[in-house]
Amino acid sequence: MLFTAMSDGRFDLGGRWCDCALGKEGVISAADKREGDGCSPLGVWPVRRVLYRPDRNFGGVPNLPGLRVPTAPIAYNDGWCDAPGDRNYNRPVTLPYPASAEHMWREDHLYDVVVVLGHNDDPVVPLMGSAIFLHLAKPDYSGTEGCIALARWDMLDLLGKLEPGSAVSIVDAHPHPTMIAPERAASEPPRLRPGARAKKG
Repeated sequence: MLFTAMSDGRFDLGGRWCDCALGKEGVISAADKREGDGCSPLGVWPVRRVLYRPDRNFGGVPNLPGLRVPTAPIAYNDGWCDAPGDRNYNRPVTLPYPASAEHMWREDHLYDVVVVLGHNDDPVVPLMGSAIFLHLAKPDYSGTEGCIALARWDMLDLLGKLEPGSAVSIVDAHPHPTMIAPERAASEPPRLRPGARAKKG
């Protein structure tokens, strides 16, 4: 199943729309994505696996049994390397780690469940971004460091729909005119400048 995150904060949960949070600096093409830029990369990213906190009873379903995609518990010393020059960049590591790495065991609830997305992992390219996840949103849906974030009840819905081959697409809801396909642009009526009137035939 393909899920879609729109840059305007809408998320298609397979026939039902809900709210989501994206990068605090907006969206950017995958080719221009850089480590630490705060942007979510446009494109289609396959679901690799689901990580979860075994010490927290997520949605009343301990340990998330029955998912149709690979799952693994998060341990206290789990990290994710975000140091572009390190050989394990954009890969899970064990903490303490000599290079910069994000701590996956958080005090807040954002990583109670983490859907790992296949961005910049096959192959890994230095500087092109790391740790692009789908995780739980803050109550105010404030921007992320580049991930997608959903409310807890929407995450539960998504988890129930995940299947082998599932992916998440990040789409620009307001693409620049030069990004619109020529055939579509030709079929659209010309846009008037503010205050102008269309000529009568």
